[in-house]
Amino acid sequence: MNFRLFLYSFLLGAASARADSSPPAPPGGPSSAPVAPGASPPAASPSPGAVILDPVVVSDNLDQERGAILPDLGATAFGISQEQIFNLPQGADTPFNQVLLRAPGVAEDSAANGDLHVRGEHANLQYRINGVLLPEGISGFGLELDPRFVDSLQLITGSLPAQYGFRTAGVVDITTKSGAMEDGGEAGVEAGSFDTFRPSGEVAGTAGKLSYFADASFDQNALGIENPTSSAAAVHDRTAQGKAFAYASYILDPSSRISCIASASDSDYQVPDTPGLPAGTAPDGVPWLPGGFDSSKLDENQNEQNYYGVLAYQKAAGDLNYQLSGFGRASSVRFTPDPVGDLTFNGVASDVERSLRSAGLQGDGSDALTPQQMVRAGVFLLSENVTADATTTVFPVDADGDPTGPAFPITDDHRLYGLFAGVYAQDEWKLTPQLTLNSGARFDLYNSSFDDEHQLSPRVNLVYQPAVGTTLHAGYARYFTPPPVENVASGTLAKFAGTSNAAATDQDDPVRAERSNYFDAGVTQALGAGFQVGLDGYDKRARNQLDDGLFGQTLIVSAFNYAEGQVDGVELTGSYAHGGFSAYANLARSVAKGRDWDSAQFLFDPADLAYVANHWIYLDHDQALSGSFGMAYRWRQSRSDTQVSADAIYGTGLRTDSTAPDGADIPNGGTVPPHAVLDLAVEHTFKLALRHSWKLRLDATNLLDKSYELRNGTGVGVNAAQFGMRRGLFGSVRYAF
Repeated sequence: MNFRLFLYSFLLGAASARADSSPPAPPGGPSSAPVAPGASPPAASPSPGAVILDPVVVSDNLDQERGAILPDLGATAFGISQEQIFNLPQGADTPFNQVLLRAPGVAEDSAANGDLHVRGEHANLQYRINGVLLPEGISGFGLELDPRFVDSLQLITGSLPAQYGFRTAGVVDITTKSGAMEDGGEAGVEAGSFDTFRPSGEVAGTAGKLSYFADASFDQNALGIENPTSSAAAVHDRTAQGKAFAYASYILDPSSRISCIASASDSDYQVPDTPGLPAGTAPDGVPWLPGGFDSSKLDENQNEQNYYGVLAYQKAAGDLNYQLSGFGRASSVRFTPDPVGDLTFNGVASDVERSLRSAGLQGDGSDALTPQQMVRAGVFLLSENVTADATTTVFPVDADGDPTGPAFPITDDHRLYGLFAGVYAQDEWKLTPQLTLNSGARFDLYNSSFDDEHQLSPRVNLVYQPAVGTTLHAGYARYFTPPPVENVASGTLAKFAGTSNAAATDQDDPVRAERSNYFDAGVTQALGAGFQVGLDGYDKRARNQLDDGLFGQTLIVSAFNYAEGQVDGVELTGSYAHGGFSAYANLARSVAKGRDWDSAQFLFDPADLAYVANHWIYLDHDQALSGSFGMAYRWRQSRSDTQVSADAIYGTGLRTDSTAPDGADIPNGGTVPPHAVLDLAVEHTFKLALRHSWKLRLDATNLLDKSYELRNGTGVGVNAAQFGMRRGLFGSVRYAF
């Protein structure tokens, strides 16, 4: 409650504080001389000989130097600007995972965890803000982050340079708004379908050597998690989500600065119900009579909290540049069952709480030895501690699995730890004016309560630019991907023997780190002013292919391995921009397979376990074709701007179980039907004096009101059906100051 009071105070107070300091002049009326964006208010004349630092110039220079420390040389990078985010359906109110869904090779999954699948991988994403890696939480970053604080971002995939380790399916590299380039703020509210109400606000500016940016938002609606039915409105699906973010940077001298980042989010979810399920056994062990319990009255809930902070020091000393960072994170998830309903329909009611505390250090540096050669090196250290507590109410059962008496609770608590450490070095060498070689290696180790492994991973990338507008790249990367510490087993198997929560098998080999060889090659070509196309292909071969899924009723994932994995695909991209018009199109083909579950076997049905031991199957998140398309046009006028945009997402469908001609079940053998979703938006800006303006916006998501499935309730690690959001109409009003 205190966190939400803070959000409301921020949203109401930020605008009034800024508005009181510089009220807008009437349209066409006189006004004071405008201040350059990011510039400080006029100050007293400095003493003779004083050095004046322009925070805009210094911050911009240091941003460029920071980018040189951690380049994406040779990898495949897809950039999304702040303006492109505004073009998306719901603009800055778009959930962060939906922003990334517009990049090539990204497939959608459950909104409960903000899940995304990049290049045939389940999760395996790392997030960096201003060059600093953010440690993982229980639920990932898909919904925790708010696009409002993003100045620009890149999704980096392919054969990653040596500075990127551990989570390697993709790197979400975010550059935040800083205050040095902005001075002012914005406050507003969005409302519309599904009882949506989203107030939000942001403020930015400079005060001498200090630059700052902060934003906060609150979101409540009646569609927090995908509907398990095809109806337009879900039953028992309300959510309330609060988020806040702050960035501050202090310039020490023209070559160095200290910056800090703080973020907080607190989200409550109701788990949606499926009406009409047949009731089973009451908590007293006696079967319900027909109509004894209504499944539409189930009351399952989940709370997710995430907090992190970063403190960084950056120095640019001639050819030597480096950044040193310290960070910490606290993350928790609490699933509260319906104590009667869960026993009635599932035979199990689990009250689960998991919390994670982590802290770490990161150092990265670069040194230009010659105009043709740049060396880079860095270190990374992260310590994690997980508390996993569960109280599970179960029935005693007979040999056939039928309850034999009243339900009773079993307590199952765990304490786990994990240590991640890595060091890397690489050499960027310009062999000719057109040809650049970037080679290096990193050494990573992982030690946890259930695993202890390490690996030396070579990386090499070659970039060739034979002509202006043409760039070819090819690379190889060896990857080492440890399992997440927080993805622990739901309980000790022996505790649940003879109960309704007993596993079908007692085999539980520990989850291991994935080791893979990754090859990537591609080309980008400029075809004229503002028009660019790209083609990229990749191939991955893995041992102990990592995957995870939802097993049981909670929305908390559990990890497991395939003994072997192979993922390959191709991506086609295109973009065009001219004047006020812009457009993009992405189409990706991907195939992701695995064979033989060799860890956490108790999660699976014995028949499926036997089948997968001798057969390659598609991974549950495999989607053969994924596409995203969009266009926007802006009319700029002296007193107003108008922008219209259209956006579409296409997918051939995620995996489901299927049946062979002989009647045998094939895990992940089929797919849900293909889907295509069209969104439209229009925004009009009324310009006032200085930076002040009113913005009115209307968004239509799933304009054609298509009913489509993301999941049908079957497939490996799939615990419920999920349908995409039906047509939504949203309006917003914002005041910029």
